[in-house]
Amino acid sequence: MNKFYIKILFMLVVSSNYVSANLNIIKKENSDSKTTLLVIGGVHGDEPGSYFAASILATHYKIKSKNLWIVPNLNKESIKANARGINGDMNRKFSFMENGDKDKETVQEIKKVILSQNVSLVLNLHDGHGFYRKEDKGNIFNPTAWGQTCVIDQCKLIQNQPFGNLDTIASKVRDNVNKNLLQEHHNFNVRNTNTKFDDEAMRLSLTYFAVTNNKPAFAIESSKNLSSLSQKVFYHLLAIEEFMKVMDISYTKDFTLKEEEIGKLINNYGTLAINGNMSLNLNDVKKDLAYTPMKSSENVFNFSNPLGDFSKVNGTYIAYIGNKEITTLKPEYFKMANVCPKKFNVEIDGKATSIDKSSDFFVKDDFKVIDDKSFRVNVIGFVSKNSSNESGVKINLKSMNKNFSVDKDNKIFRVEFYKGEEFCCMSMVHFK
Repeated sequence: MNKFYIKILFMLVVSSNYVSANLNIIKKENSDSKTTLLVIGGVHGDEPGSYFAASILATHYKIKSKNLWIVPNLNKESIKANARGINGDMNRKFSFMENGDKDKETVQEIKKVILSQNVSLVLNLHDGHGFYRKEDKGNIFNPTAWGQTCVIDQCKLIQNQPFGNLDTIASKVRDNVNKNLLQEHHNFNVRNTNTKFDDEAMRLSLTYFAVTNNKPAFAIESSKNLSSLSQKVFYHLLAIEEFMKVMDISYTKDFTLKEEEIGKLINNYGTLAINGNMSLNLNDVKKDLAYTPMKSSENVFNFSNPLGDFSKVNGTYIAYIGNKEITTLKPEYFKMANVCPKKFNVEIDGKATSIDKSSDFFVKDDFKVIDDKSFRVNVIGFVSKNSSNESGVKINLKSMNKNFSVDKDNKIFRVEFYKGEEFCCMSMVHFK
């Protein structure tokens, strides 16, 4: 299960996370208001613009007033499979589902979130086919396309509600998005499905469930026909920012909304910590890592990226970021030591120092772990005469077998610490 967790304090701002087996909600909240924008990504697993945009929103935006809730990867299993819905179309299950439907618990949980008293407006993110146009201009530009639209189910809510004038808000967002197009044919439009009278399928959707419960809701559709994932994410974030302005949500972000910068954020996969005693940098990790120390069951995987998840296949663990398969871990099972040192004494390039448990350290020439009878050391890829314990042994890059490196450049290796046959922790040595 994805155990991604954030808890950061910014003056009056608290960012936290609710995690269940089915749902991750990242909350960025202030004490000044109960006005809350709920952003949902990944109801369809083959629409990566939606969930990568939600992930960047969760990790690179600070909310300075009012509140933002983010569900970055609603349909997690379908996202990993890069499929619209491995159990059928989840966005057609908000009116009725059979008891045996495998999506039922997830849909029930997100319904409760949508109906929460705090939620003021809902955005459901999608990537849609083509470029919506009111007039037919070919296979891609036509009235049946969904891409580059703000979709509403009706013009306004029946009951008075802040942000209930859906058409007015959607039109304002459209106009402002169209001031910042990457290319002219990316033109953004409002698509009113007039769901109650004209669209039977949409009556089963997330947004229609929301509006029939008097919750303002919109779908944002980037186009699947845009040339890159970065462009899809660009338009999602551009539209979300316009909705935050409508709701008077004040925010900052740590990047510039440009296609190139978004591409870098998408490809920053972050880290994966396993059982609290080892951490892997997923940005340059090899496609396969053998002999990964794990427990025989109940392993805990903590991803820094909210799109992080794993699947167990034929005894191996496949780590994903969204729909991207990052690495496959082949486990070697150990009993975990109950008590381990928090620091280890090492000599790096001739200088004595200490390293924290499960940390990274950097070496120019060589290193050795100072011999300590309370633990033994196994440096993966180093072959020594004393193969049972490699503490007290000076090790350099030339003495390492690059086939056992963690990274693609063959300069990062695992340094494992044991108490007898029980695994303590793993650090990473980086040779410069």
